Amino acid sequence: MTEFNSILVANRGEIALRIMRSARAMGITCIAVYTEADAHSPHVEFADRAICIGEGPVGDSYLDADKVLAAARDAGAEAVHPGYGFLSENAGFAKACADAGLTFIGPSADAIALMGNKAAAKRRMIEAGVPCVPGYEGADQSPDVLAAEAGKIGYPVMIKAAAGGGGRGMRLVTAPVDFAKALDLAKSEALSAFGSDEMILERAVMRPRHVEIQVFADATGHTIHLGERDCSVQRRHQKVVEEAPSPVMRPDLRAEMGAAAVEAARAITYSGAGTVEFLLDESGAFYFLEMNTRLQVEHPVTELVTGLDLVALQIRAARGQVLAVTQEDVVLKGHAIEVRLYAEDPAQNFLPQAGMIHQWLAPQGAGIRVDAGIVSGQEISAFYDPMLAKVIAHGATRAEALDRLIAALGDMVMFGPACNRDFLIDVLRHEAFVSGAATTGFIGAYFDPLPLPEVTSADLALAASLIYRADQAALAKTADLQSELLGWSSQGALQARMLLEVGSDPVTVLLRETRDGIDVQIGEAQHHLVRQGDCLRLDGQRVDLRNHLMVADDLYLATGARLLKLTRLRAGASAAATAGGGEVRAPMHGNLLEICVQTGDQVEVGSRLAVLEAMKMQHEILADVAGAVAEVTAVAASQVKAGDLLVQIEQTKQTTSAEEAKG
Repeated sequence: MTEFNSILVANRGEIALRIMRSARAMGITCIAVYTEADAHSPHVEFADRAICIGEGPVGDSYLDADKVLAAARDAGAEAVHPGYGFLSENAGFAKACADAGLTFIGPSADAIALMGNKAAAKRRMIEAGVPCVPGYEGADQSPDVLAAEAGKIGYPVMIKAAAGGGGRGMRLVTAPVDFAKALDLAKSEALSAFGSDEMILERAVMRPRHVEIQVFADATGHTIHLGERDCSVQRRHQKVVEEAPSPVMRPDLRAEMGAAAVEAARAITYSGAGTVEFLLDESGAFYFLEMNTRLQVEHPVTELVTGLDLVALQIRAARGQVLAVTQEDVVLKGHAIEVRLYAEDPAQNFLPQAGMIHQWLAPQGAGIRVDAGIVSGQEISAFYDPMLAKVIAHGATRAEALDRLIAALGDMVMFGPACNRDFLIDVLRHEAFVSGAATTGFIGAYFDPLPLPEVTSADLALAASLIYRADQAALAKTADLQSELLGWSSQGALQARMLLEVGSDPVTVLLRETRDGIDVQIGEAQHHLVRQGDCLRLDGQRVDLRNHLMVADDLYLATGARLLKLTRLRAGASAAATAGGGEVRAPMHGNLLEICVQTGDQVEVGSRLAVLEAMKMQHEILADVAGAVAEVTAVAASQVKAGDLLVQIEQTKQTTSAEEAKG
C-alpha cells in the first residue's frame, strides 16, 4: 500500500480542475503548475499551491519533465497526476517520477512505452489475438518502402504517426499520386508534436464507427471494462461528440469488444484507467486502433452512465488499493452525450482562435455537467490546445440527453474568440446524428464545405437597435436629459444613421424612434422592434435573445440558435477590405515553421506559401490570388501574430475578352 496526501497535477485547464476536485474531496492537497500565460487560469486559483514553470510555450513548460519534477520537489508533492496530453503518455516521465520517489498516477512506464508506439502496440495486440486492421508497422521507414507498402495494402490508406494521437501526424490518402506529399506533411507534424516521425500504414476502413472501451485494472491484475463510448463524430481525426452507450451497440457485441479490451490490458500487465479504441465497420466486425494509457477527454460520459468517479478510482489504484468493483457490478444507466467547445472559427475552416474572453456563462439544468477551465476576462493563448470546455448531458434515454444538451448549448454564452457552439448545435440536430447513424465520415458528408452563416437584415436590425439604445442611455447620463426626449425634436422623430460591418462590406442602417419602439430600414428591408417588459419583439416575433454585450464597437449577441458578433464602423473607418488582393497574412498567432516561396516566384491560387503551427496543429497558408511574389516579409521559425503580413503577391492582371480582341 502506497499512501500519499498531496498530488501535483501536471496539466492545465479543465482537466487540471477536474482532477483536483476529486482529489480534494478525498482530503488530498492539490498542487498546480502553470505558465505566465496561464497565471490567471481557474486551475491556478483552485489549487492549494501553484508553481510557475515557464513563460508559455509548452516545450519550455508543461512538456519539460525536469521543470515539472522540480516543481513537485519544491512543493513537497508525494504523487503526480498527468491528466491527458502533455506528459501523460510519456514513459520517460513516468519512470522519472518513480526514480524521484513520486507515485505516478497511471500505468507503468513499460506499459506506456509499449502502447505509446502504434507499431509496437499493434504487434503486441496481434500476438494477443486482438483483431487489428491490416497494414504495415515495420522498421524500414524509407519513403520508397512506405509507398510500396501502401500499394500492397491498397488505397485508400491511412498514414499515422507511430508515436502520435489526437489526429496529429495522420493523413488519409486516396490515390498513389498524393502519397508523397501526405507522408511529408504527416512526418513533419509528427516530429514537431511527438519528437518522432516514425509512421505506420493501415488500410482505411471506410465509414466505420469509432467505438472505444473503458478499462480499469488494479495492481493485483483484476481487470474489468466499464462499457463503451461512441466517438464517431470527428473532424480532422479529432473527436467532436462522444456518447455512452453507443447507439448501435448490442449486448453480445459489447461483451465481445469488452473481452477484447480486457485481454489487451492484461497482455501488457496494465494498471489504472485506460481506453482501448476500435473501429467498428458496417458488418459488425471490429479492429484494434490504439490504446490510450491515460484518462480520456471524454471520460465524463462513462462516469455519468456508470456512477463511478474515474479519477478517484485512479488515485485508489495508485495507492495500491484493490478495485472493489466486479464486472457484474457495472450496469449502464441512461445515456450521456458530450461535446467539446473549441476556440475556433467554423466560418474560416475551423481555424483556432486566441484572444480575450469577454463573457463566459456556463449552462445549468437537470442532467447537465460542464467541465471548463475558463472564466470571463481570461486570455486564450495560442500556445495551447483550443479546447475551452466540455458540455455533457445525461438523461434516462438518448433522446432526453440530446434534448438537454441542445438546450444547454443554447443557454451557453461565450463572447470573445470565435467558437464552435453553433456548429455543435447543428451537428446534434442533424437527422443522421439524431437517428444514431453517424459514422466517422459524418462531418465530411454533411458539413464539408460548411455553409457560411448568413447575417440577415433581421440580425442587423436587432444589433443596430441594441447599439442605438446603448448610445441613447449613455447620452442621457452624460447630457442629463430625460430618456423620453432622446431621439425626438420639435419636428418629430429624428433619424439615426449607423454603419455595420458585414464580412468586408459596410451596411447602412437607418433608425427612427416610434411611440412604441424603433423603425429600422436596411436597404429595401423594413423592420420594427418593440420592447415589452423583458421581451423584445422584432416584426411581432419574440426575439430569443439570451444575452448581449458591447465591447468598444463590437456587439456580441447570443440567441438559442447562434452566437453573433457585429462591428459598428465609425466615421472615417473602412471595412476590413484589405484582406486578400495579394496580401497574405497570418490567420492566427503561431510559430512559422516554413516559408515555401521567395521573391520572384510565380504562384497560382491555392499554392502553398507557408506552414504555421498553432494550438498543436499545423496549418497550410495558401495563395488567394495568382501572380508573382513581390515580397516575403516573414522568417521561418519565427513567432507571428494574427494579421502579420507574410507574403505580398503582385496579382496577375486579368485581361477581359474585349482587351483580348483589341490586342
